[in-house]
Amino acid sequence: MKKIAAIDIGSNAVRMLICYVISSEDEHIFQKNSYLRLPLRLGEDAFKNGVISNQKITLLTNAILSFKYIMKVHEVKDYQIYATSALRESKNSKEVISIIKKKTGLNIELISGLKEAKLISKGNSLEQIDFNKIFIYVDVGGGSTELSILRKGADKISKSFKIGTVRLLNNLVDDSILMEIKHWLKSNIDIDDKIKLFATGGNINKIQSMTGSKSGKPISYLSIKDLSNILTEFNYQERMVKFDLNPDRADVIIPALKIFISTMEFVKANKIFVPKVGLVDGIINEIFYENSSSNLDS
Repeated sequence: MKKIAAIDIGSNAVRMLICYVISSEDEHIFQKNSYLRLPLRLGEDAFKNGVISNQKITLLTNAILSFKYIMKVHEVKDYQIYATSALRESKNSKEVISIIKKKTGLNIELISGLKEAKLISKGNSLEQIDFNKIFIYVDVGGGSTELSILRKGADKISKSFKIGTVRLLNNLVDDSILMEIKHWLKSNIDIDDKIKLFATGGNINKIQSMTGSKSGKPISYLSIKDLSNILTEFNYQERMVKFDLNPDRADVIIPALKIFISTMEFVKANKIFVPKVGLVDGIINEIFYENSSSNLDS
C-alpha cells in the first residue's frame, strides 16, 4: 500500500488530493486520505492582463511549497502537478514554472484543454456504461469548461471551451461560446440518444447540497433553475450570509449555474448526476496506471 498525490493548479483554486492505493488480486482501490483547496484565483490575472502578477506568483509558490511538506509528512511516493487554463494562457507561464521549480524543487506541467477533459472522465469506467445510453461529462472550471462524450464501443470524444466562472465574472466570454458548445454537442449526439449527464467540480457539489438533493441522487433541472433564480435575487454579500457561502464560492456559483443550466438545455436533460470526481481524481488514476514517479527530496 502506498500514497500518491495529485495537484491541480486551476484558474479559481489550487487543489491537492492524496490517496492510498490499496491493491487486491483483481482490483486497485484509491482511498482518499487528504484533500486541500486554496482559492488563489490565478485567472483574475491571466484572463485580464495576460500574465500572472508577482503577488500571485508568491502565493502560488507558497502553496506548492506547503503541498510539498504535506506530501513529505504523508510519505507520498508518486505525484503529479498539472496546470490548466490560467497558467496555460499566461505569457509568463514558463517564468512562473521556473521560479516554482527553483524554490520548491517540484515540476509543474502545463496540459491542454483536451487532456484536461480526458483526465476528468478518466476515473469513470467505460465498462459501467449501458449499451443504450450516451454519457456526457461537463466540468466547469474558472477558465474553461471541459466536455466529454462516452459511448459504449466507441472512442471517447472530448473538447475544451474557453468559458469558465472567473472569465464570466470578468465579462471575458464571448456570447458565441455557448453556441459553440451547443453545436458541438448536437454534432456528436443523435436526437434519439438516451443521455445521462454528469457534472463535476466544486460548484456542482455545492449546488447539490443547496438544492437538498441527496448524495448519489441526481439534481433535477427545475431544482437547479430555481436555485439560480433565488441566488440572483441577492448580492454577493447577501449570498455569503444567507446561504453560508465562502467568499470564493458566493460569486462564481452564479456563472457556474448558467453553464450547467445551458448544458442541460442543449442536450434536453431533465436531471444531472454528480459523481464527485474531478481533475485531481483523473490525475491520481493516471499516476497509478502509467506508473509515473517523482522525487520529493530535491
